[in-house]
Amino acid sequence: MRSSKSRSRAKNNRNRPSGGNVVNRVFDSSGPEGKVRGTPQQIIDKYNQLARDAQLSNDRVAAENFQQHAEHYLRMLSEAQREIEARREEQERQNRERQAERDRERAERQEREAARQADPAEAPQPDVMDFGAEAATPETGLVETPESKDEAPAAEAPEKKEKPARRPRTRKPKPAPAAAEDAPKTDGDAPEAAE
Repeated sequence: MRSSKSRSRAKNNRNRPSGGNVVNRVFDSSGPEGKVRGTPQQIIDKYNQLARDAQLSNDRVAAENFQQHAEHYLRMLSEAQREIEARREEQERQNRERQAERDRERAERQEREAARQADPAEAPQPDVMDFGAEAATPETGLVETPESKDEAPAAEAPEKKEKPARRPRTRKPKPAPAAAEDAPKTDGDAPEAAE
């Protein structure tokens, strides 16, 4: 059996917001007319309705009591909304700062690229390669292709020894699985076909 102290503590802590999302959280409110359950906005609406009903029945004390209960949840709701708005503004400020930083970096990159294109001395130069034998030929600035080699005069082109064309290899036929077990083993010769 639980002690009465632990029960009363649990009851007192039940309706206190624990830092979560208060706007959408469901509360149990113990009002003068019994429990009211719902989100803060639903509880506010319910207590305001009960206050109007009490005013219509000329019960000013009950009407004031319901209005105070509604005001309590109204304060909770407005505080939660203020915190949400502050968090949202902070997030927007951080996003603006990040975007400004990205814009600055992009502008610096574009300036460096423009400066590099404007000043060819700073541009990266291609590596110079010396091929020795090709240095003797007149430089036309064109790339040599296989077609242009065939068109070159025989005096300029060095003689090449042509390699004979390769014959494709012939494969040995694989023995049938049943014939492979019955056939005698030979020294690398192809299995003899039965005639």
